[in-house]
Amino acid sequence: MKPLLLTILICLISLPVFAQNNELVIRVIDGDTLKLASGEKVRLIGIDTPEMHESKKLHDYKMQQFVYKKQASAYNYMLAVTDKEVKKFAIRQYPNDYSMQKFVYDKQLSAKQYMKNATNSTAKRKAQQDYPYDYSMQKYIYDKFVYGN
Repeated sequence: MKPLLLTILICLISLPVFAQNNELVIRVIDGDTLKLASGEKVRLIGIDTPEMHESKKLHDYKMQQFVYKKQASAYNYMLAVTDKEVKKFAIRQYPNDYSMQKFVYDKQLSAKQYMKNATNSTAKRKAQQDYPYDYSMQKYIYDKFVYGN
């Protein structure tokens, strides 16, 4: 049941991206591969899921083990992190998903360090004013202000 929920969650997260291009997801081939109404297959980058076997059915036990190990590893990682401010942000974003907490924590911590070393004070002030608690968004706003991306 958990693998099915994981696959559905991945699809729901991905739908806004396809909706912008007016594409319809008609089938989930693997946990990280989708088939669009146009016939095109789309592989989601950054999503790590076990592949389907020849029988075209996931071995539920192996999938459960895989997810459990990922969650347990991420849980232990989150216990050991040192930046409490960033940890609180990650937990607030994903209170029940340790893997996502780890992902958000790492991304936020990297962005926090980037912003700490940012040199353009006007762009830095604007980014911090717009997003006082979200370092990733601060970095995005800063880069957009400085580099025009």
